[in-house]
Amino acid sequence: MFLDEINLTTDEILQKEFKIDTRGYRAQDVDKFLDIIINDYNKFISIIKKLEYEYKELSEENMRLKQEIRKYKDRLDILKENTGKEITNVDLLRRISQLEKIIFEKEE
Repeated sequence: MFLDEINLTTDEILQKEFKIDTRGYRAQDVDKFLDIIINDYNKFISIIKKLEYEYKELSEENMRLKQEIRKYKDRLDILKENTGKEITNVDLLRRISQLEKIIFEKEE
C-alpha cells in the first residue's frame, strides 16, 4: 500500500557504491543519494503519522463499541433477572410483533 511511495529498499541503500575521486567519494553522488534517503525518510514519517492517527481513531471506536456491548449485556442481564428466564430471539420477535399490532391497529 505505502511501499510504492518509497524510492529505495534497504538492500539498495546497503549495496550502494560511490565513485571515488582524487579526494574521496564524489560529493555530488553522495548528496544526491542522501537527498533520496531524506525524501524516503520524510515519507516514512508521514506514513507513520497517518497510521498513528488511524490507530487512534480505530482504538476510540473499538472502546466505544466495547462500552456499548457492555451496556447491552447489562440490560440483557437485568431483563433475564426480571423475567426469570432467558430471552431468546423468538421472544424478541414475539414482542416486536405485539408492538406492531398495537401501533398499526391504532393508526387505522
